[in-house]
Amino acid sequence: MRTLLNRFITGLGLLTLLGYGGTSTVSAAEVYMPIVMPITGFLSVEGASQRNGAVMAIEDAPEGVKIRYEIFDTGTSATGAATALERALNSGNAVAVPSTVFGTEMVAMAPIAQEYKVPLLTISGLTKLTHSGNPYIFRSLPNDGEIKVAQVRYAIEELGKKKPALITDNTAYGQGGRGHMEEILAKMGVDIAYQEEIAFNQHDMSPLVDKIKRSGADVIFLHMVSHPMALIVKQARALGVDLPIVTSSSMVAPSATALVEPADLAGVCGETPSAPEAGGTPKIEEWANRYRKRFGVEPDGLALAQYDGVAMAIHLIGKNNVTTAEEMRAALDSGTYVGVAKTYKSDGNGDMAHDADVVCYDGTSRIPTVARHYSPDELILK
Repeated sequence: MRTLLNRFITGLGLLTLLGYGGTSTVSAAEVYMPIVMPITGFLSVEGASQRNGAVMAIEDAPEGVKIRYEIFDTGTSATGAATALERALNSGNAVAVPSTVFGTEMVAMAPIAQEYKVPLLTISGLTKLTHSGNPYIFRSLPNDGEIKVAQVRYAIEELGKKKPALITDNTAYGQGGRGHMEEILAKMGVDIAYQEEIAFNQHDMSPLVDKIKRSGADVIFLHMVSHPMALIVKQARALGVDLPIVTSSSMVAPSATALVEPADLAGVCGETPSAPEAGGTPKIEEWANRYRKRFGVEPDGLALAQYDGVAMAIHLIGKNNVTTAEEMRAALDSGTYVGVAKTYKSDGNGDMAHDADVVCYDGTSRIPTVARHYSPDELILK
């Protein structure tokens, strides 16, 4: 049994440290929705985008729907994520929890969500999260098994490349994506010219770049967290490698492209659930402008996907009078929601989104253009 002091420290102390929170007085009409994400650690940039999206959705809650929230830092570690989720769920009767983008952390959090019977609203692409029989995981962007099809198909079919180098990192995200890309390339009859897994905290990419140059590869696939991807792009261009580079969505984030010069991005493309920084529809452009005004930074697909996922949950609170976690699970499982980026509906596994974009950079700007949209049918490789 937790003491009153521990409850106070957990529920209010961390909130004060992080500088975020909802209303201080809980009424019968309020629901509790803690946010559990990496605020510190090597995924703090991605976590900040995700946090911003969740906070903005809560602030946009319609009149009559009151959301109390606190932010719990996972520290970008599995043990930190498990501890943060336990603290969040012991601080109130959560109706749902906007949760970390990092697959390694989600793997640690998933059994806790199942034990407490509270839905996690995530944008982690790790496919097994929603394919392991856990009914409390809901994802508002395509899983890696789907979005990797867009990444591979664009390079092979649109760019006409046939000898890819496949570079991934040693996180659960990197390893999961590698398996999908190997399978997709095999189905398409494409042999991998060179393959390597690097450490997520590796800094000197020159030996890797030299191996890629000597491999005869005609395109580079990168699937990893953002910082090493930016380093590979930067060092490849510095060493005279001008091969097309097709990345995973973390590199599309403005926080990642800020790490390289616009000229370095010439010939770089990336898969992404959406690209709000590039606009595309009046709805997305209106949301992106509000995001810039609210947070003072460019939006990205992670922020928008998390916004839409949380906004769907809030919509269900108002529409279906959802007040408990079990009611939320049932509503998410059966509901349909037209969000800013796309329409969301569970496929029965908790995957809510099934289309993607590939965006490309022209070498003069960090703002990409949408080069190809892939519909749900096109993300199923036959």
